[in-house]
Amino acid sequence: MSRQEWERLAAAMSTCTACDLSLSRQRVVPGQYPPGAQVLLVGEAPGREEDEGGQPFVGRSGRLLDEVLAEVGLDRADLAVVNTVKCRPPANRTPRRAEMATCRAWLDQQVQAVDPSVVVTLGGSALAWALGTGHRLREQRGRVHADAVVGRSVVATYHPAAALRSGPAGEPMAALRADLALVARLVRAS
Repeated sequence: MSRQEWERLAAAMSTCTACDLSLSRQRVVPGQYPPGAQVLLVGEAPGREEDEGGQPFVGRSGRLLDEVLAEVGLDRADLAVVNTVKCRPPANRTPRRAEMATCRAWLDQQVQAVDPSVVVTLGGSALAWALGTGHRLREQRGRVHADAVVGRSVVATYHPAAALRSGPAGEPMAALRADLALVARLVRAS
């Protein structure tokens, strides 16, 4: 996909009013796409800073994500980054199933457009989008899901916000590092 095509998709998203999230957002956060990205990171939803700035993962979670990506040898500038929903839920609550279902068409178009070799789901909402509901993140992380619903290889891991909440010695932080290292190995092998 060309940069121009991505911009057309982002422009179409910016006028979306299909759910109530559009009533409280400052702006739609379509995501970032460097042409040729092999990896697509899928988060949950924009937070306050993302809603204000229009870019995904720019707050504390984004800074941690950037650090861990650099540790494992991945440059965020080479990765596509999106969320399951494109508008901030009020009070940073978890997106509701209906909101995710409404926004799914946008996300599915982004996956098709980016055509990544690996999709990384960050947190439970993204995991539910990729593998369906009823999966526990702890049981699904740490491996490659070759037959994922999205038709791509999927690596599930914790959201950086969970790693921040649990602290540097917590399980989510260790899992985030290990899972992103797995993604880096997959990229180098392709």
